[in-house]
Amino acid sequence: MKVALVLGSASDLPVAEKAAGALKSFDVEFRARIISAHRTPEEAADLGRKAREQGFGVIIAFAGMAAHLAGALAAHTTLPVIGVPCKGGVADGLDALLSTAQMPPGVPVATVALDGGLNAALLAVQILSLSDKALAERLDAYKRRLADETLKKDGELKLPL
Repeated sequence: MKVALVLGSASDLPVAEKAAGALKSFDVEFRARIISAHRTPEEAADLGRKAREQGFGVIIAFAGMAAHLAGALAAHTTLPVIGVPCKGGVADGLDALLSTAQMPPGVPVATVALDGGLNAALLAVQILSLSDKALAERLDAYKRRLADETLKKDGELKLPL
């Protein structure tokens, strides 16, 4: 299965690139598009409706300001949708965070931190790994590397504690 990366605008690209890099590192196929919940609502609805039949297993939506993209996609699919609120606008991303996280009952969107492209990709990998043993093994190895790196830094700590 592959992951759909849907950007609300080109300004979301730096955050989406972090997700793309993580997905590549796990050998997870993905496709990226720029689709606006407000400027191209029919395309957003169409993507949501057709994502499963096109082989997608997870949708990651990147959007700032009003950030309705993840919800607009979730309204048209039963696939997991991960919302990535992007910084910017008058509230420096708080508006995007609240718009992404505050979904009505029955239309869930998993929401990661502001500019959380990496965590969105890792969550997508975790979801896909439920039905892909090789991917689960790569994820386990990644988690072990994180632990090893942290333990190494702990051993190098020079503060008097």
